[in-house]
Amino acid sequence: MTTSDPKADLQVYLQDARDTLLWKLDGLPEYDIRRPLTPTGTNLLGLVKHLTGAEALYFGAAFGRPFPGTPLWITGDAEPDADLWARADETREDITDGYRRAYARADETIAALPLDAVGRVPGAPAGTTLHRVLTHMVAETQRHAGHADVVRELIDGDVGQRRDGRNVAPRDPAHLGRVERAAQEAAALGDHGLSFGP
Repeated sequence: MTTSDPKADLQVYLQDARDTLLWKLDGLPEYDIRRPLTPTGTNLLGLVKHLTGAEALYFGAAFGRPFPGTPLWITGDAEPDADLWARADETREDITDGYRRAYARADETIAALPLDAVGRVPGAPAGTTLHRVLTHMVAETQRHAGHADVVRELIDGDVGQRRDGRNVAPRDPAHLGRVERAAQEAAALGDHGLSFGP
């Protein structure tokens, strides 16, 4: 019988998402890691900055283990979304190194406490367990790693969870055309009053 350690399992998925997020910046010039690529301003370096604050908030402040030198944009008096973009004077290295320090400190909290340890996220009405916080941060970091994947594809076409791209199917030049044709055909059927639902 194979046994599993829930804390270790969650940490594997969290670290995988952290690594994915960081490699999405590799090889890109300053402008491309900072420029907004969606109407809401989503950008690669801002995602890293945001998650730095999230790691500090959820694994630091919530468990009485504040992270030195890591500002909590989420609970501070900064302008809205200040954690989702990088000012010109904030370097790539400062932000990525800060993220690595924040998650190393988060890992210390995870190692030091049992999954049923109770903390309180600043601003939340009730306490929460380390298990729930760890699960939340896996979901949060994977979500933003997905955003980073789409943003990176918009920049230079590079996609995938791994640097080598082994987790995505080989690119078929005809694929995009097939998807577009199917969308047009479905729209035409829908526009003529055909219904596929109840």
